[in-house]
Amino acid sequence: MPTTCTRCDGTGFLNVDQLPDDIDCYDQDAVMQWIQSNEGHDVTVCDCCGDGEGWHGTPGGHYGPEDPPGSGGPYAYNGGLCECH
Repeated sequence: MPTTCTRCDGTGFLNVDQLPDDIDCYDQDAVMQWIQSNEGHDVTVCDCCGDGEGWHGTPGGHYGPEDPPGSGGPYAYNGGLCECH
């Protein structure tokens, strides 16, 4: 089971406080659609559990089967650990 990203509080996005109240910050499809169709905001894919465009594994989580720690995982650039570790 992945650990929760402390940078985005498990949402997979940064600056979710800028989302309208009717958008669920845990609904990745809805947030991505909103990001693409709106300008003038700073809502982005979390750069700790993703690369700014998508996620390494589970949005808002670390160290699941898709994003293992270590030199062979997506966090190899940081000694094998996610940035919020």
